[in-house]
Amino acid sequence: MGQSTIADTTAGSGKWAKWEKVLFRVVFIFLLTLIVPLDLAQYRSYFHPKSFFWFLSSLTGYRPNFIQLHSESARWGLAGYASWAIALSIGLAGGGIWTLFARKDTPNYNKLYYWLRVIVRYRVALGVIAFGFLKFYPMQMPYPAISNLETYWGDYNTYKIYWQQVGVSLWYEVVLGIVEIVGGILLFFRSTTALGALINAGVLYNIAHANLAYDGAVHVYSSLFVLLSLFLLAPYVKNLYRLFIKKEDVTPLYYYPVWNTRRKKIWAYSLKYSFVFLFTFIYGILRYDVHYNQGYLKDPVTPGLPKIAGLYNVSTFRLNGKELPYDPFDSARWQNVIFEKWSTLTYKVYKPFPISMANGTPNEKDVRRTYELAGIGGGRRFLYYRADTAKGLLYLEDKNARPGGDEDARGKDTTAPAPKLTWHFLRPSPGKVIIYGRNEQKDSIYAELDKVNRDYPIAYQLK
Repeated sequence: MGQSTIADTTAGSGKWAKWEKVLFRVVFIFLLTLIVPLDLAQYRSYFHPKSFFWFLSSLTGYRPNFIQLHSESARWGLAGYASWAIALSIGLAGGGIWTLFARKDTPNYNKLYYWLRVIVRYRVALGVIAFGFLKFYPMQMPYPAISNLETYWGDYNTYKIYWQQVGVSLWYEVVLGIVEIVGGILLFFRSTTALGALINAGVLYNIAHANLAYDGAVHVYSSLFVLLSLFLLAPYVKNLYRLFIKKEDVTPLYYYPVWNTRRKKIWAYSLKYSFVFLFTFIYGILRYDVHYNQGYLKDPVTPGLPKIAGLYNVSTFRLNGKELPYDPFDSARWQNVIFEKWSTLTYKVYKPFPISMANGTPNEKDVRRTYELAGIGGGRRFLYYRADTAKGLLYLEDKNARPGGDEDARGKDTTAPAPKLTWHFLRPSPGKVIIYGRNEQKDSIYAELDKVNRDYPIAYQLK
């Protein structure tokens, strides 16, 4: 199947049917409504970024949100597509008005159709490349913490189960990121648009239906790229059907503009390749720098106490000097304690704690990195700590108290400070830890912890 094109010189050829022009007007307005930000706050974010990287990220990550719904279906289900319904309504109304005032002698919209496809191509490319780099490095779905491995299956939010399944498959996540990056880059070029759109439609469909199945809350955003990729594939369907199914000879005709002067060519290709270079090479470098040099990650990175990581049974627990025997239904007595390899201490108790329904947004501060506790329940409290080994002190902050990790547009912390605690610790032997001090109610606590030698089949990264 050879590829032929319709250049500017023949832009008047190929008369469209009346229904094709009406459909185009509706689709044109509908897609632009989904792609072009209509929220002034989005434009303000372009002028107050924390860095050049965050400026680029704000360009890649725009999500149309014309209505705020707070129902369960809005977060996890079909009601999340309400903004699409509004955009379609705008498209139908705008397309109707456009049809009323359209010139009767307009044979086609080849030029507008071409530039709409360019806008769609670049929008999909930016979004999936940004998606891809999150997985390529990888940091979108980190490896499970020890506390996660000790969480009962029924205490997981479903999205966290799915994300951790990907998190334990490191190279699967990396390869998935490569596929997304390559699929995005292919859309920058007209000759590879069909292949790039096919890749992205398949990959993003998988992401969209996985998020619907596992309550991942990004089903609408990933579905947007499926929709846009299918729009890019639409012109090829008829010819592919004739070629592969009907076994007919096909000579496709596709319009594209001709840069017929040297100056136009320089401007067009300079702009194009600068854009490609900026959002692939430069963006990739900046993404790496933000995560691994600036430490903007989901999991904490500050090392915990040396050689302490692991699960501990609470063999002795005293509250205000009174020893409490083990009871799985006691709301005060700790059942077990976990020291992560980073500076997080957790304990399990028969008591509810706030559950974060977010996906653990990356943060530059360890105390605000909540991916380890996001999406899980089961009465486990997460505490960030700083250790003074000379004095045998732990300075702790409650991570459950700030599960959202909110920041404003300039990165200012908008959550209330977490309660701070100071506990003493002793390590009389390699497998034993003693903790004592006062909790937030000013009650004295004393706990003797005995390490449990437990091998996790998948826990190679914990060693």
